[in-house]
Amino acid sequence: MAALQELTYQDVAEHNTKKDLYCVIHDKVYDITKFVDEHPGGEEVLLDVAGQDSTEAFEDVGHSDEARETLEQLLVGTLKRNPGDPKPKTPLPGAVAPAANNANATGLGVGLYAVVVLGGLVAYGAYQYLQQQQAAQA
Repeated sequence: MAALQELTYQDVAEHNTKKDLYCVIHDKVYDITKFVDEHPGGEEVLLDVAGQDSTEAFEDVGHSDEARETLEQLLVGTLKRNPGDPKPKTPLPGAVAPAANNANATGLGVGLYAVVVLGGLVAYGAYQYLQQQQAAQA
């Protein structure tokens, strides 16, 4: 693996097209050019943050461990901060930072699925009951 480069915001900002696309996430610089066409969210999302600090956008989406592993393969350097560069946004007091390995990450998905299935069963039972009541009255 090649040695990592040390890039400034100005260096990163020059890479802002679909054919040459860098972004900064947690002060690491990634060349995501090869990934533009594969990105599940589409190329527009990546072009919106091209040549910029994309940390907030990346974390807001809640990327999977697989996405984070893919990102590490695209690492080209680290960010060298100069005076006057934008500061990274600090989380609000009381905000919880996303965990790298959250064991409960699938809990909501499974729970939501169970609620939908149970709701469907209850609705089906209510429908059958009403059909029987209507048939008994006729």
